[in-house]
Amino acid sequence: MISKAKIDIKIYKDDFHTIIHGDALENLKHLESESINLIFADPPYNIGKNFDGLVENWSEEEFLSWTYQWIDECHRVLNPNGTFYLMNSTENMPYLDIKCRKNFYIKSRIVWNYDSSGVQAKNHFGSMYEPIIMLTKHEKNYTFNSDNIMVEAKTGAKRQLIDYRKEPPQPYNTKKVPGNVWDFARVRFKMEEYENHPTQKPEALLERVILASSNIGDMVLDPFSGSFSTCAVAKRLKRKSIGIEINEEYVKMGIRRLNLPSNYAPEELAKEKIRKTKNLSKKARALIEEQSPNKAKVKS
Repeated sequence: MISKAKIDIKIYKDDFHTIIHGDALENLKHLESESINLIFADPPYNIGKNFDGLVENWSEEEFLSWTYQWIDECHRVLNPNGTFYLMNSTENMPYLDIKCRKNFYIKSRIVWNYDSSGVQAKNHFGSMYEPIIMLTKHEKNYTFNSDNIMVEAKTGAKRQLIDYRKEPPQPYNTKKVPGNVWDFARVRFKMEEYENHPTQKPEALLERVILASSNIGDMVLDPFSGSFSTCAVAKRLKRKSIGIEINEEYVKMGIRRLNLPSNYAPEELAKEKIRKTKNLSKKARALIEEQSPNKAKVKS
């Protein structure tokens, strides 16, 4: 999938999966046109996140210019019947939505709704979701495996109601295609899938995307691979994958998760979970307070 041009990058691969250690925009330019069936892009949001030493710090103009460039490259490499899922912040998505309308068909505007992980904003309504847009190159001809992503219907079917609009009347369906509001918990420290990455996305979310918009043997691309959950889920679901990542520590996560050959020693690839936040839980704070020697005694 990489062109024969001489490029200064590191590549780790087997017959089905490839990790490219390098810059996303530059390496997208070397992928073959129309070679990708599904793209899932969860890029930097330019909100000041620290990705283990790489800190987001663009002006709005610089950020959007860069983003528009790699979106154009994603359009180029996407198969004519392929699908592109694009995530970003609530602040940035309106700009990206308008940009993408020029070259793609917007099939869905999805809301990933998640639980709060602490104190919310005090001077405005804090964000409890991240937007995702589902984009295709062809208006009608694209993969959508609805039968593979059915969820429980919680209305008539759950209450065993009868649909009298049908002849003869019959119970409501017990399964349905998910709507555009997705409820997936964010990845927590105690979860098995947890990796040391500040913006890791849940495997359940990626599984829905990959099952819906690709088939076994298809090529899945994640140009900002991070924790490499997209590629790991693609492998589990018998798809092929290409992951691009600039941060070496995250590349090592991908090599381990995809079991790719490399020159790294086993101890360099070993999984060692580190909390993303130093904030203690309410229970832990209460325990420390209870054990504190300076705690005032309660008067009888």
